[in-house]
Amino acid sequence: MVVLAAAMGLSGAVSAAAAGCLGGVDADFNGDGLRDTAIADPEATVSGQQRAGLIRVVLGGGKGVVEVSQDMPNVSDGAEAGDRFGFSFAVYDADLDGCSDLAVGIPYEDVDTGEDAGLVHLVYGSTLGIGVGKKDVGFGQGASRLLHEVPENGDLVGYSVATTVSATGHPYLIIGTPGEDLPSGPDTGLVNAVQSAALDVATITQDSPGVWESAEAHDRFGFSVAAAGNWFTVGVPGESIGLARGAGAISVFKTSIDISGIPAPAWGSGQARNGVGDSFAEAGDGYGTSVAMAAHRTTTTTPPGDALIAVGVPGEDLGALADAGGIQIGQVTWDSRAVWHSWITQDSADMEAVAETGDRFGQSVVAVNTSPTVVGTAATMRVAAGAPGEDSGTGVTDVGGVGLLPLLGAPGASDVWLEAGDGIPAEPADHLLAGLNLGTTGSSALLVGLPYAKTGDRAVHSYAWTTGSGGSPTQTWKPGQGGIPADNVAFGTAIR
Repeated sequence: MVVLAAAMGLSGAVSAAAAGCLGGVDADFNGDGLRDTAIADPEATVSGQQRAGLIRVVLGGGKGVVEVSQDMPNVSDGAEAGDRFGFSFAVYDADLDGCSDLAVGIPYEDVDTGEDAGLVHLVYGSTLGIGVGKKDVGFGQGASRLLHEVPENGDLVGYSVATTVSATGHPYLIIGTPGEDLPSGPDTGLVNAVQSAALDVATITQDSPGVWESAEAHDRFGFSVAAAGNWFTVGVPGESIGLARGAGAISVFKTSIDISGIPAPAWGSGQARNGVGDSFAEAGDGYGTSVAMAAHRTTTTTPPGDALIAVGVPGEDLGALADAGGIQIGQVTWDSRAVWHSWITQDSADMEAVAETGDRFGQSVVAVNTSPTVVGTAATMRVAAGAPGEDSGTGVTDVGGVGLLPLLGAPGASDVWLEAGDGIPAEPADHLLAGLNLGTTGSSALLVGLPYAKTGDRAVHSYAWTTGSGGSPTQTWKPGQGGIPADNVAFGTAIR
């Protein structure tokens, strides 16, 4: 059972603890002007509760490691077995005090009688530290819990979360609930958009006015979400296109609220709609299993009003190669138009890696604009795509790998490939699944988590976006080193 904190609005004075937050850093939870790194282990045992989950925040400047869990005094509820706190999380300044805050997805939290109904905790940063200043806010379903649907078994509130800042300066939180049952059937899914420091909540389904496609059973609307600038994208990997069940789709929204009271729908698409690359939507493609966005500037005199979108399609078959996977690159323009750029597989021209059965290239994607003040180019607009099913040449299965690619231009012109033993410091082993867990540090670095590696290889590695194939990480975090406790189960499942 959960007890949730009351929402806090703009009218409250900034606390004394938060008054000294410096701001200007994308993940600075204690407000000292140094970037911190958050690493989730949703399988960790907390207070004897197995798989309760926690997030370890490694403070910049060597100032120590803070464990964030539901057993913190300023985090509602308590650690319970199977909650998996930190299954997803996102970072933003929710209350505009200059300190970064954590929006933590706990999709397997039981709420009232709803088993795995799910919950999102908004844990505030302050100069006293993360989770030490203000009491948290909990986003759960129920009339008194900010999200007004009824908590039910398997809703999975917080399965995905994303954050951005709108053009008007409002912080924005997107919460995916892919297991929500609607009148159209089970696992239809919905998304909540939480706008401004006042925490105004809007609810979106595929039956909301203007949203592409209708809500159907097993669509899983909200399985993945991504946001950048004035835009956010919702992945719908279970969407049926024609007779192709599970072909998948995406829906793109503007952060501004329309006359229906929801973020304005821009457009939606599946593979049969956009005319780029593989135009055939096939059963089980899972288009939208992962999505990523990066703000894009088209001229030197305008702000980055567009955004580039990377869509992961890990179930894509390439001829006889089942589930080889692919990614598609598109663009949403300032005036809500769709522009499609490229369809990328590991068999695209001049690519470092080769497509094989079961690679699932695109199972995870992250995107970045490394120079947001200039017009985006192939050098500055980058995407990383994980292929956790990649086998090694020595017969080891599901070792995995990561491709770093341009978001603009020919993908094979400047792509990079990282795999265990060649760029990723780990022994190739069955089910290492490198590339399943990716993150970014603002515009500067790619993060690769290895939560399923052997104990000695379990780590999070940071790479410059300009690294070459087989290049070494610039920084590594490991359990048992640098003040990080040695006890862990799935260290690096989510990273920021």
